[in-house]
Amino acid sequence: MAYTEDILIRTRDCDMFGRWKPSAILETMQETATAHCESVDLDRAKTDERGVVWVVSRCRVEFVRPPRLNERCRVETFALPEKHLFYPRGHLFLNGAGETVGGALSLWLLMDIATRRVVKDDFVLGRLPVDQRPAPAKQPRTVRSAGEALLTGEFVPPFTDFDVNGHVNNTKYMDWCWNALGMEALRGREIAAFDVNYDSEILPGEAISTELCRANENAFTFCGGAGEKKCFGVSVELRSAE
Repeated sequence: MAYTEDILIRTRDCDMFGRWKPSAILETMQETATAHCESVDLDRAKTDERGVVWVVSRCRVEFVRPPRLNERCRVETFALPEKHLFYPRGHLFLNGAGETVGGALSLWLLMDIATRRVVKDDFVLGRLPVDQRPAPAKQPRTVRSAGEALLTGEFVPPFTDFDVNGHVNNTKYMDWCWNALGMEALRGREIAAFDVNYDSEILPGEAISTELCRANENAFTFCGGAGEKKCFGVSVELRSAE
């Protein structure tokens, strides 16, 4: 059983060029995944009772043409079969005419809230219906810094970057990446695809070092860590906007 939601791309969802920004895409994926779980009586209260929480490990997002300001989009999400304690989730993005304009594949884990370790909970998993359709995007790839180093930085994430799970929210890494790329790199370009690796959670007070690299004219990586700990990796593929 899939979950479907119709949305309007609003100004809060867009960058200064009126294009759906990656963090807003990830927020929509996160919210519709939550709504899907709630629709099968698997809300946050149920997982809290079990002492577990869903966390995303990796994701890949691909677009033929990403929606823009004031366009309507239908978002469909569904769970796919388990693979080695990873629980894949698909997302499809359709335009107002019902044409598929994008897809995403994210890999989720169940984490014990107390120990922060990956667990398997048959009660939780038994409530989530599994779809047998093909994945709507390629498998998320491993991201490493690649190419010419363009920019390095160091900062402590602010309070608003943290979520109710006590770590930096998964959507924030793409905001950090977009800020590092900046106006000139993004002017006249749109998303073709991006991957995000969530390697280690970032906790309050940790200082994060980042590096932006350019693999070619339209491909970039943005990686960060705390000391010797690798925390995240982002790869971005851009193309000329219509």
